[in-house]
Order: sequence, then structure tokens, then C-alpha cells
Amino acid sequence: MPGQAGVYRYHSLFGEFLRAQLERTHAGRLQRLHLAASGWYVSQGRPVPAIDHAIEGEDFPQALQLLEAHVDEFLELGRMRLLDRWFDAIALSGLELKPMILVASIWARCFTRGPGEAHKLLEASGIGHSEDAQVRAHVSALKPLLLAMLDQHEDAARVGEEGLAALPTPFPFADSVLINAMANSVMVLGQRQESLRLLDSARRMPDGGAFNRMYSESVGGVADLVRGRLRQAMARFRLAVNATPRTQSYAYTNGNAWAGVLYAGVVYEVNDIEEAEHLLNAYLPLARDVGLPDHMIEGHRIRARMAFGRGDILAAHEALTELEYLGHQRQLPRVVASAQLERARVFTLQGNAVAAQEDLARAADHALWARVDHLLLLAHDCEDLFIGQQRWNIRFRKAADAIGELQHAVERAVAEGRLRRALKLQMLQALAQDSHGNAAAAVATVCEVLASAAPEGFFRLLVDEGPAVAPLVARAMAVLQAGHHAPMVLQHAERILDHFGWAVEAPAAPERGFCSRWSLSRGRS
Repeated sequence: MPGQAGVYRYHSLFGEFLRAQLERTHAGRLQRLHLAASGWYVSQGRPVPAIDHAIEGEDFPQALQLLEAHVDEFLELGRMRLLDRWFDAIALSGLELKPMILVASIWARCFTRGPGEAHKLLEASGIGHSEDAQVRAHVSALKPLLLAMLDQHEDAARVGEEGLAALPTPFPFADSVLINAMANSVMVLGQRQESLRLLDSARRMPDGGAFNRMYSESVGGVADLVRGRLRQAMARFRLAVNATPRTQSYAYTNGNAWAGVLYAGVVYEVNDIEEAEHLLNAYLPLARDVGLPDHMIEGHRIRARMAFGRGDILAAHEALTELEYLGHQRQLPRVVASAQLERARVFTLQGNAVAAQEDLARAADHALWARVDHLLLLAHDCEDLFIGQQRWNIRFRKAADAIGELQHAVERAVAEGRLRRALKLQMLQALAQDSHGNAAAAVATVCEVLASAAPEGFFRLLVDEGPAVAPLVARAMAVLQAGHHAPMVLQHAERILDHFGWAVEAPAAPERGFCSRWSLSRGRS
């Protein structure tokens, strides 16, 4: 008879055998349940859970068959993160993907892991030489889009021109993306009228899908914002954010995240800080993952400014340090320089001349800024090396050097139709005039700024220049009142003063022949 140790070992091995059998039985039963569920969802016309259950049941050929049947629909809806999750699971099966499925995987990779990864996948896949008409149409759209997202707008426009020459194709989604991508790139290159023409063409495209509507309205919103049409831009960005349907399970994960940071920017501009923070929390992580340069710059800059505004200097520096790190990691010098510029602005507002000058010097990549100067990039419409240097000159008693240069810059911005930039430059010009002792010119400039800013609601564009704005606006109010300006202009001035803690009281009986005297008492700075 076996010893007691042998009996114990026998029982242990038998127990392990039974557990393995039960696990296999359970796994088999669970797999059959998943496949049955997949089939039921197919019969109900619900492809998303059908594909989910087919993958869970490890029936990858069935998952691919369903995916192929509905891939156009998923692309048009912008379900990029969903597609990427499925492709991750299917890749483990080792099955060969058909060309159109490869195309979808490149789209998904672009909007989840960034254009660099998508471009590598496009090159490695070999589908650029495909004879399939649908694949060729998508490749023609992907190439300029990826180049633009990689901050290579000149190359994007050149490649995109070749694709435009082949339009139309029988594939409206790909055609619409190509037209929108070209509208964006030619706008960046300063060809505004051509950009608007292309946008109108994209909007007229039948069956371009919700994703393309988001793209069209986003590009159109940027064009409006640059021209100083804040309210129209806000309407477009809001439409873009809501262009693709969101379900409870996939909220904030569709292609509309492209528009989310843009919408957060205009919401911040009108000083709705709480909503801007909510939008950034939802959309900035995706923009960061995708690696969109202007979105990363805008998002982190706004986050730093909100932190600075509530007195959390550490959080402001953390946001800028993260932005600088992302720029280094992804080899985007413009992103790095933008973080350094914004840090210089923080030091300038704090009165730290040496630290501000050091960061300005670090950001002064002259080849980079020479290129930016010839492009219309949203992140630098109102923040670039020139503006950072003039801000430093004004704050640290070199305003005389700034006045003339700012005047030339204002004239150029107006001539180019960049009215938002002109407003920012005029606000700096007024601060320079005041710092140089020309109070009358400063007040006159601020009156012009307020008259232009009030109808559109530009707010942070002005107050982000710091507490020195408040006394200038206070003095301008008397001039505005005497000139019988529209009430909205005075109300806008009051909002600015209230932001800085200036109490404004109008006397009961104003002096005849002059405007009401305003009693101003400073609160917080």
C-alpha cells in the first residue's frame, strides 16, 4: 500500500485535474455563450456588441467579417478608439487583415496613438501601392492629414494637391477628409479664400459622415476665430464637439475630441473657467495621446493660466513642465518653445525679469519662429516670441522700444485679416504707451480695444496681460461714457474691472458737459 505521502500526492494531482477540467468546461461554456450573444446581436442589427462578443468568444474571423461589413459606418461616426481596441485584440490572433481593414486600423491608430505611429503603419502596410480604388481614396486622404498633424503643412499641401486632382471618387468619407485636410493646410499657409472655398465644398459633400462635419466645423471655427469672430467660432466648435454621437459607454472617445480643446479655448476666452476646466479634463488627455501640436499647446497653456489665476503657481509650472516634456519626447520643437514662452510670461507677470529673460532666450529658436511667422497657427496667433519679448520690454521699463514695433505689428495683423491678433497687440501697445508716460494715447488705444472686443466677448485676451490692464480700462470708461458708446462696451469694461476687484460706482447726477465721474477703489490686484 502506498504511504500517506503518496496518498496526499494522489489526491492533490486528482484535485488539479478536476479543476483543470472544470475550467475548460467553464471556458468552453463561456465561449459558446459569447458566440451565441454575438449571433443574437447580429440579428438585432447591433454590430458593436456583436463584434465585442465575437472577440470575447475568440471567433476572430467572424469579428473581422462583421468589422469589414460596417467599417465605413464606424469611420464616418469617428469611432476611432473603439476600432483601435478591436484591432489590438484581433492582432493577437495572427490573422491577415484585408486592405480596407488595414486602412481602418491606420485611421484608428492616427486618432488614438498619434500621426507618427499611423504614418509608420501606413508605410509598413504597403497599401500605398494598392490597386483597390477605395483603398487608394483613403490613402490619398490619409497622407496630407498625417503630414499636417505632424506639423508639416507645406508637404501636406503639396501631397494633397495630387489627391484633389483625382476627385471626386465613389467614396465620400475619404473625399471629405481630403478636402477638409487641405482646407486646414492652405489656411495655415495663409490662403484663406482657398481654404473657405474648400470648406464649402466639404460641407456640400453627400454622406461625408459626422466625423467630417466635425472636421469642417473645427477648421471653419479656427478661420472665424483668427478673424476676430469669437461668437461664430464658438458656435462652430460647439457643433463640432456634438457632431458625432456619444453613448454612455464611449463618451468623449470619438473623433470629436479634435474639436474639444478648441471649444475649451473659446469657453476660456469668455471666462467660463469651470466649463473650460471640465472640457480640458475630458479632451486634453486624448489630444496629448494623439500628439496634436496646437491642441497640446493651447490646452496646457490654458490649464497653466487657470492655475495661475487662482494663485496655484505650482500647478501652473507643472502644466508647462509637462508640455515641455511632451515636446522633447515627441521631437516637436514648437511645443518645447511654447512651454518656455508661457513660463516667461508667468515670470514677467511676477516681476522676475531675470528668470523671464532666461526662458525667452531658451525659446528663441529663430529658424523656428521665422517659419511660424509665415504660417497661421492657432497656438501662435496671439502668443509667439515677438509678443513675449514685447511683454518683457513693457514690464521692465523698455516700453519705448516696444511702441513702434507694436504699431507695425498691428498694421500687419489688420492687413492680413488677423483681427484677434490685432486686438492682443493693441492691448500691449496701450500698456507700452502708458508705461512710457503717454497716458492720453494709452486711453485712446484701450477705447478702441474695448469697442472691438465687447461685441464679440473677448475677455481673457485682455485680462491675461495682468493687473496693469485695470487702471487703463478705468480711465477709458470716462471717455467711453462721454462718447455715448453702446452699453455693451461699458458693461464689458465693468466686467474687466470687476475681474481685478475694482469697485465701480456711478454718481446720481453727472456733471453737465462731461461724462459721469466714476468712483474707483482698488480691491485685489
